[in-house]
Amino acid sequence: MIIDSFTGGMFETNCFFLPETGILIDAPQESADWLAEQGHEVKLLLLTHGHMDHVWDAARIHREHHCVVGCHPETVPMVSDPEFFRRFGFALEVETLAPELMITATAGRDLGGVEFQVLEVPGHCPGSLVFFSNAERLAFGGDVLFAGGVGRWDLPGGDKELLFTGIRTKLFPLGDDVKILPGHGPVTTIGRERASNAFVGEG
Repeated sequence: MIIDSFTGGMFETNCFFLPETGILIDAPQESADWLAEQGHEVKLLLLTHGHMDHVWDAARIHREHHCVVGCHPETVPMVSDPEFFRRFGFALEVETLAPELMITATAGRDLGGVEFQVLEVPGHCPGSLVFFSNAERLAFGGDVLFAGGVGRWDLPGGDKELLFTGIRTKLFPLGDDVKILPGHGPVTTIGRERASNAFVGEG
């Protein structure tokens, strides 16, 4: 699997593009310009969750690429209601959109030509999804598990114990060799985080 990556916006948010299938995972600020510069054409935009830094350019990409947008049902209010984050005191303006494809946990689903196991791992954000390719032994993890860290749980809808339990019971069993491509920071592996992560590690 060929993967092109970009990190953008004030929160240095990662997104990942699969040029062979036209799948984009997450849409941070400046990602629409990056896609244009690279000549990438998006056919399917998958959102790991609905936080602003991951969906900032989603509406523009949806409009410019005429792509399908997929997410968890609990993500829909975050990306379609312009008042959603304002009610929590966030004043940033993010263009809204209406996702067409609803995605929930499943042992296997063809998404844009790639077979993914979809895991729901809330705790950082309601509706947080991890897209795992068993064939490639990699997972697009959003803001669940990082290199040496985990997603923050102090934002609206966050739950520390739910997050930690989800990582240990849903991600760790995937296997130590699995690469985690996170929403922030460098790529890591489940084995590395199981051994040394200060929040959920077993070392």
